[in-house]
Amino acid sequence: MENFADVKYILDGFLFVFAGILVMWMAAGFAMLEAGLTRSKNNATVLTKNVALFAISCIMFYLVGFNGMYGEGNAFIGSLSILDETTAPDAAYPVMADFFFQVVFVATAASVISGTIAERMKLWPFLIFVVVLSGLIYPIQGHWTWGGSLTGEGALIEGFSDFAGSTIVHSVGGWAALAGVLILGARKGKYGKDGKVRPIPGSNLAIATLGTFILWMGWFGFNGGSQLALGSKGDIDAIASVIATTNMAACAGAITAALFTQLLYRKVDLTMVLNGALAGLVSVTAAPDAGMMYGFGVGVVGAILVVLAVPMWDKMKIDDPVGALSVHLVAGIWGTLAVGLFTASGTFMGQLKGVVVIGLFVFIASFIVWKILDMVVGLRVDEEIEIEGLDIHETGLECYPEFKKA
Repeated sequence: MENFADVKYILDGFLFVFAGILVMWMAAGFAMLEAGLTRSKNNATVLTKNVALFAISCIMFYLVGFNGMYGEGNAFIGSLSILDETTAPDAAYPVMADFFFQVVFVATAASVISGTIAERMKLWPFLIFVVVLSGLIYPIQGHWTWGGSLTGEGALIEGFSDFAGSTIVHSVGGWAALAGVLILGARKGKYGKDGKVRPIPGSNLAIATLGTFILWMGWFGFNGGSQLALGSKGDIDAIASVIATTNMAACAGAITAALFTQLLYRKVDLTMVLNGALAGLVSVTAAPDAGMMYGFGVGVVGAILVVLAVPMWDKMKIDDPVGALSVHLVAGIWGTLAVGLFTASGTFMGQLKGVVVIGLFVFIASFIVWKILDMVVGLRVDEEIEIEGLDIHETGLECYPEFKKA
């Protein structure tokens, strides 16, 4: 039995480490997608943000976030203390493997925000917000859910289930981004005085497509690793099913977006196809263990919602350069509610309460932090800097200096 326990310990630890590596690679996907869908004059700033936010998230989750999410404290928050790196002799898996797998999820939530506020927010206020998000906001709502303080029998959101984070990760990033962009405002020239939307094309759709495929691949670790065990035949069967279902949702989302944009606009919109695939992935993340047909169905609906949500935000004059609100917030809400409608994992009221409780907390907390930052240091760059491009002013260099006009 001791040998079997050792093998299970090794396999479970390996799953956390390997899946965490795949999820970490999603940071590259977010960077490429965001750079491709924004203008070249802002790309160096975009890339700087994505590297820095990953590093900050990892540091803050080590210092306070991990124990704030999983440590013993109270119903609101765990213990705000540095992670103890020592694995107990009777532990089921290495504590640092668990930490590594958890921390890359935090960085994913922060990455969602980066694209929404791109091309007009100062670098340092954004990074300060990431400190608060990864150290407090994300761990608090994570303590309520995956930490179990509000989901047990008789608790506030009893019956809530989110397998890998449609709400706990993706919608959290979406709510935080929405709070920020409402204060920040739209990019200059995005909306005319008559309310007409003026498209601002991205710089490189090839890079955006590469970023989407990197995210797609990383999602196999995101959802597959959330099985949290690899020590039995049942576990590997479950992981294989989760990964296949995740892939199906992305495929369904991409094709649905292609067909839907063809019907609506008589042309296939590549950016919508990319976001359709991502919407399928976000939608299925709450229950990737529900099977292939479930993945197909939620992927189709998620993609339709994204194609409809992108112009909806524009009508509200909420400027989202990369469509992150549509992908991560809208599809995240849909995927979470779908669990209560079509699976036995959670009740609909439990899912709805989870969406509302987490959404209200994250939005209000984020709005307060963004507002304080705006009052103290200002969120938005000067109009002249926005027109010229953030790169030379925020980073001191340009992403493509050869293309600079004489």
